[in-house]
Amino acid sequence: MMPLTLANVGEDNIIKRIGGNPEVKRHLENLGFVVGGNVRVISALGGNVIVNVKETRVAISEEMARKIMV
Repeated sequence: MMPLTLANVGEDNIIKRIGGNPEVKRHLENLGFVVGGNVRVISALGGNVIVNVKETRVAISEEMARKIMV
């Protein structure tokens, strides 16, 4: 298991765990990040990542990406 920040660009990953307080978890779930879901990093720039999750492109900060374990 590793944080999403370390995932390779263009590689499909399965979300294994979502950390953070309940508010952060709920926010990420609302964006489509759910345990067991697929996520693909489209690009990473200065720690911030753009990912494909549930057929949608989402940009998240490095801080948020560190809470998503794949």
